[in-house]
Amino acid sequence: MIFSLFRKDPRRVAIASLYKRIATASRSPGLYAALGIPDTLEGRFEALSLHMVLALRALRVLPTPADEVAKDLTDAFFRDMDASLREMGVGDTVVPKRMKKIAESFYGRAHAYDGPLDGQNEAELAVALGRNVYGGEAPATSLARYALAADGGFRTADLDTLLATGPTFPDPETFAQGGNR
Repeated sequence: MIFSLFRKDPRRVAIASLYKRIATASRSPGLYAALGIPDTLEGRFEALSLHMVLALRALRVLPTPADEVAKDLTDAFFRDMDASLREMGVGDTVVPKRMKKIAESFYGRAHAYDGPLDGQNEAELAVALGRNVYGGEAPATSLARYALAADGGFRTADLDTLLATGPTFPDPETFAQGGNR
């Protein structure tokens, strides 16, 4: 009985590996250097949120048990956010309030990106990304092209592939334009 506490749950390992691949993709230097995402705490949150939204969209259209994988992946994301806040020294009494704001921000972005991604509307997505990622009114056209390419690439992936190798995100440098946006 006690040894079962030390066994690795294969599902949990697969989710952790999937989340790690998504988080690693969100830290690609090209996102910051070529596409101009600010290399700040907020910029890193925006990059991770975008990559999570793209991965969750891919899981949403796949058959069961993809819905359970999506739920577990979302839980892993929020556990990571919680751990990051604590690592930064945010007090135990403040963490729940900050987590609520993080959840609202994440789900707000997911909602804002969903429509333009569904409609393959680059201009609309660029405006939403410009507002959220860069904090301004200028559209994030290059980043929108990157997100649309990633979203389109996920349409061919099945659940086994996503769990085995993770989502394959395009090379950000491919989408860079003169003004980083």
